[in-house]
Amino acid sequence: MSRIDRDDPAVNDLNNLLNRRPAMTLLSGPVCVLSHCVRIVLLEKDVECSVEFVSGGGDLSLLAEHNPYSETPTLVDRDISLYDTSVIMEYLDERFPHPPLMPVDPITRAKTRLMISRLSRDWLGPVSALGDSLPLKPPAALKKSIHDGLIALSPLFRDQPYFLGLEYTLVDTFMAPLLWRLPALGIQLPKQASPIVEYGGRLFARPAFRDSLSEPEREMRSS
Repeated sequence: MSRIDRDDPAVNDLNNLLNRRPAMTLLSGPVCVLSHCVRIVLLEKDVECSVEFVSGGGDLSLLAEHNPYSETPTLVDRDISLYDTSVIMEYLDERFPHPPLMPVDPITRAKTRLMISRLSRDWLGPVSALGDSLPLKPPAALKKSIHDGLIALSPLFRDQPYFLGLEYTLVDTFMAPLLWRLPALGIQLPKQASPIVEYGGRLFARPAFRDSLSEPEREMRSS
């Protein structure tokens, strides 16, 4: 995950900006995959939020008063600072309930949380830990895990448009940034994975996804 240098004068300027601004602010890494997930949710829900891209070219840390772990994403909403991606996502879904991105019934909600936890732990967390340098350079074990895992998931999308069925949910907001980064990760899926490639195309075509991209993220697929 991205970090910001506390001693950088720009950090003090950013902190003053956050303290003055009444609106919601997201501190986001420019290519942080977890930050990207949050940006998508904000746009899907049409939330008025300022996105501040925080990066210092390598060894960075987040403002201590907003996040004790010095990581992006961090959401600052008036008197509260949230810094766990899943917590941020569910907070946004509860505070801005339309359109809903979490299922209504408790069993499906629990399954959704479990799937998001697995995606974060197995894939998105390790990808985020690669940092902001492009191209991303994942270890062989991570590349194989993502490659083989996506092939295994592919049949799921032969008969349904989204991860949990007919409705777009928070799980899809976690999958979209990962699938977008496959070329930057050096991962090419075989023909047998065409259903998940087509699923990715549906996610990328959503206006919220297109608008969520930072400039470095756009360049991941510009060629």
